[in-house]
Amino acid sequence: MLTTESLVEFEQMKMFIDGEWKDAENTNTISVVNPSTGKTIGQIPNGGRSETRNAIEAAERAFKMWSNLTANERGDYLLKLRDLMHDNKQQLAEIMSMEMGKPFSEGQGEVVYAASFLAWFAEEGRRIYGETIPASSTNKRLIVTRQPVGVVAAITPWNFPLAMMTRKLGPALAAGCTGIVKPAKQSPISALAFAKLAELAGIPKGVINVVTGESGPIADEIFENKTVRKISFTGSTEIGKLLVSKSAAQLKRLSLELGGHAPFIVFEDADLELAATGAVASKYRNTGQTCVCANRVYVHRSVMERFSEILIQKVKELKVGNSLESGVQVGPLVSKEGLSKVEEHVKDALEKGARLLCGGRRMDGELADGNFYEPTVLTDVNRTMLVTREETFGPVAPLIPFDSEEEVLSEANDTDYGLAAYFYTENLSRAIRVSEALEFGIIGMNDAVPAVPQAPFGGMKESGIGREGGHQGLDEYLEDKFISLSFQTKK
Repeated sequence: MLTTESLVEFEQMKMFIDGEWKDAENTNTISVVNPSTGKTIGQIPNGGRSETRNAIEAAERAFKMWSNLTANERGDYLLKLRDLMHDNKQQLAEIMSMEMGKPFSEGQGEVVYAASFLAWFAEEGRRIYGETIPASSTNKRLIVTRQPVGVVAAITPWNFPLAMMTRKLGPALAAGCTGIVKPAKQSPISALAFAKLAELAGIPKGVINVVTGESGPIADEIFENKTVRKISFTGSTEIGKLLVSKSAAQLKRLSLELGGHAPFIVFEDADLELAATGAVASKYRNTGQTCVCANRVYVHRSVMERFSEILIQKVKELKVGNSLESGVQVGPLVSKEGLSKVEEHVKDALEKGARLLCGGRRMDGELADGNFYEPTVLTDVNRTMLVTREETFGPVAPLIPFDSEEEVLSEANDTDYGLAAYFYTENLSRAIRVSEALEFGIIGMNDAVPAVPQAPFGGMKESGIGREGGHQGLDEYLEDKFISLSFQTKK
């Protein structure tokens, strides 16, 4: 069994290009800071256009060989990489905790989740089916084949640095594509550790390349280089719109998983204990820094008081602290800017009439050096407040009362976002009505964590284009080719 004692050397981190570990050509570096302590944990190369071009060229050279492998052969590589992720779960979780503040137990869960995409697409890649179509004449045969799109680029976010990478690379590699990964500068070390595992798995050089550095120059090369045929990006809607504009010059294929503003609806017939448990799981996972977390918690007025009591009790029991500390459930915000945004949203809500039920302040004492904010619950929240219109991206749950199904559906859908929505009810008729009426790509009905590798993940409206996961995720990396074959029949 392949394992490694140290996936990365924090003092000498390098990019992974064409099967080799390389510094930036200009030797410049970027500091990676632990948000739990405020201390620098290492330096990554600040690569730019030249390094990105080299990585793209390496992927292009590797494409013919990789795409010519059988689906079984590519799948076997992915399964070997999956096994290595499991073997190194603890170290990968530690890296995530140090670089972006994910609680260690959550980090372990992310490793398992990330590895599951490799397993799913290793199998799904064996089922890339073409088709034959009945022809309109006897001397023709109509055939549709499916081929890999070519060299791809994955631009990944900091909040799920491993899972978002495998959710993109899994289907890309299974389809026969090769490519490059540009990780977020807040959490690049996970991507470098993943590249090390790819090397240990024996994946041929050039198939996977990791370029670290500032986004601007790297993205410019990706979008202007004609070799790159497909780009998958996870990040903010604001940046996603810019990337759509940049893709227009070459009509590059895009998958965009963008921002969200998820409603979480608790109807009067809901199991309140189950709903409160789900609200905590959705809202405070990864310190509220997920694109699918509950942003607006709508509670039927008749059960607001009881639901609030149950929720507050559960929130107060959450353990906050250094993400590597045993038992910690809520870690730091990823940056000072993120912490300031949370403070601004809470202050704005309180000034406009909201009441604080628990939390509501930056944490001090032994946590003062980190970006910590107390898990917070607000009530008497209304539509004038920032928390109801913008992603807070932090551990703040705003409670909003409602009186009818029609009212809450109108409120829930009144957003430019359409990524995820949640609701709790024990009424089957209502479950069907509400799940069909909500204008969101992912619906959790009595389920606060619906995402799985075998189902499509993506949004409506300004929350994105395309889907990741499921067979739909594989479709994003394939081109359909129609072949009309004409032949002579015997006279």
